[in-house]
Amino acid sequence: MADYTDIQILPPADVLETLASTVRVDTVILDPWYNRGVGEFKVDYDNWLERVICMSCEVSDHVFVWGFPDILATQISRIPAGFSLNAWLTWYYKNCPSRVKGWRPAQNACLHISSDNANVYPEHFMNDKQKERYKNGKMRFIPGPPTVIEVPLNVGFVGKSEQTEHPAQKPIAVIDPLVKMTTKEGDAVLDPMCGAGTTGIVCAGLNRKSILCDKSEEYLLITKERVEKYYFRNGRQKRDNQGTLLTEIN
Repeated sequence: MADYTDIQILPPADVLETLASTVRVDTVILDPWYNRGVGEFKVDYDNWLERVICMSCEVSDHVFVWGFPDILATQISRIPAGFSLNAWLTWYYKNCPSRVKGWRPAQNACLHISSDNANVYPEHFMNDKQKERYKNGKMRFIPGPPTVIEVPLNVGFVGKSEQTEHPAQKPIAVIDPLVKMTTKEGDAVLDPMCGAGTTGIVCAGLNRKSILCDKSEEYLLITKERVEKYYFRNGRQKRDNQGTLLTEIN
């Protein structure tokens, strides 16, 4: 296990194995393969995804699930007792390089599922004046991020500094509002299918802790390399195998 000051990268493991052995966290972000295109294919994908969501709800009050709209729609009626759909989020990108004839896919959906007593933090999206009014109960309309997140895909020259070899990497700006809305500084986020480790980078920048894992050893190597570069560039610290803090990345 790679252990940084606020990012833990677990050894490769299946998502169900990770969820069964994890500690309780404040938010879980699920970004599974979508059963088409890149990734595996499961005949019983809907049932598998339901199980993943239910196990996530056992360890956190907030669960985000990414996928295509038609796939995620089947999960709304399967949300476990004590949890409900907080929001249906849409990631909209204009620069989709699709070769599909006809309608050009330009969106990804994300279900925000939360427990009945879960806290959200819209104040993280306010300026100082708005925060003061919100604190004093004088704000009639509470500002916050829209449910449509308009951020371009990291392709070509767009998001060049973020790009890795991962085939379905999400931009930092897409994950950022999810973490801000459901956590405060010092809270922990679990991403058991972390891909290129974007969740970890977002959490580190917001002073949140993160636990990252993926079934693919190849993707975890991408994540480790990306995290180490982040720590080196930002003067952050890394722990050695004994837990001792190191001052630079070798």
